[in-house]
Amino acid sequence: MSALEALADELAECRRCPRLVAWREQVAREKRAAFRDWDYWGRPIPGFGDPDARVLVLGLAPAAHGANRTGRIFTGDRSGDFLFAALHREGYANQPTSVSAGDGLALLDCFITAAVRCAPPANKPLPRERANCASWLELELELLPRLAVVVCLGAFAWEAALRTPALIGRDAPRPRPGFGHGAEWHDGDRVLLGCFHPSQQNTFTGKLTPEMIDAVLARARELSGDPA
Repeated sequence: MSALEALADELAECRRCPRLVAWREQVAREKRAAFRDWDYWGRPIPGFGDPDARVLVLGLAPAAHGANRTGRIFTGDRSGDFLFAALHREGYANQPTSVSAGDGLALLDCFITAAVRCAPPANKPLPRERANCASWLELELELLPRLAVVVCLGAFAWEAALRTPALIGRDAPRPRPGFGHGAEWHDGDRVLLGCFHPSQQNTFTGKLTPEMIDAVLARARELSGDPA
């Protein structure tokens, strides 16, 4: 068992946040009608991808009927459909779809994780829940030594990255760099790169288009030192 696999097993047992534990398990019991035959994961979600990755994609939290159902980050929901299709176009994923943890998806030079690991009610984690989850991200980062670029999906992920000393190499900067699509913040050996979150609210309205996310991922590749 690799160190990342051992960490994933440990993370999956976390029960630090009573509100999130109650919600994720309620969703797993009640299910959505379309997924009534699924055995929901209903536990915290570890990161997923290439341990030699130079690019980290950081999201907000698992979707209640997406990763909370499938057990793999961004897998089984519309946001993930949009994200993995883009990762495949840019050469970071071996296939454009992600429907279950055993579907053969593999990532190359990319690792995906989230600031909060349990599905939150209304997709809105509380500040103390984000703080409770921070150590899991720190532990993952220790096992991803080649990371150079962090693609932050949304303002929540951007703020979480800036609050993670292991990610940016120091305490949170003052004043805070502002989030925006395509925003960049360089500090030492790491770069934060902003991208609108691939939520349906953004992708269905055209706030985030395939061309826009493709440009961000192409920039991530350039910043990571791979011009190909």
